[in-house]
Amino acid sequence: IIATGASPSRLGVEGEDSFTGKGVSFCATCDGPFYREKVVAVVGGGNSAVEEALFLTKFASKVYIIHRRDELRATKILQERAFNNPKIEIIWDTVVVKIEGDDAGVNNLKIKNVKTEEISDLSVDGVFIFVGTIPNTSYVPQEIEKNSRGFLITNENMETSVPGIFAAGDVRAKLLRQIVTAVGDGATAAFAAELYIQNEYQP
Repeated sequence: IIATGASPSRLGVEGEDSFTGKGVSFCATCDGPFYREKVVAVVGGGNSAVEEALFLTKFASKVYIIHRRDELRATKILQERAFNNPKIEIIWDTVVVKIEGDDAGVNNLKIKNVKTEEISDLSVDGVFIFVGTIPNTSYVPQEIEKNSRGFLITNENMETSVPGIFAAGDVRAKLLRQIVTAVGDGATAAFAAELYIQNEYQP
């Protein structure tokens, strides 16, 4: 059973690695409480980014959503919640080009408008990055079918294209990646694997 999960995609900008854990985060539910009455930015425009931005408004005094396009990719209901939340401000058509700070942590973002090429400063205490996930499947043999993004394709019984090999959790190609769905995948994969062993190897 392959259950290696997926890792957060990174921006690949200066300061991202050096400030990870010191103002750069990939988990609002983990680190959000540390930013009570502080200013934070969320990078991304999908469901995860908007959900986490809304969650952060429970703690932060101000939440910027920085998105490289002129419209969000999140569901309509999430968009409406974000638009109607007084703590959230969306910065459109913009990317982060550098993360800056000092020994205390992140204190500034260099951001660039992709249409005007103008670079400006955004003073923040932290930045949360939600720009997708990368499946941990680089070691998986080519015989096992993947989708265009590298996630493993399975049937409803969690079986991959190779009989006897199953996949569960975020490493699978699926709609929703949450703990509860991963647990369900794991239970199904374990049961299906047991049946496979019984059918194949027991008289």
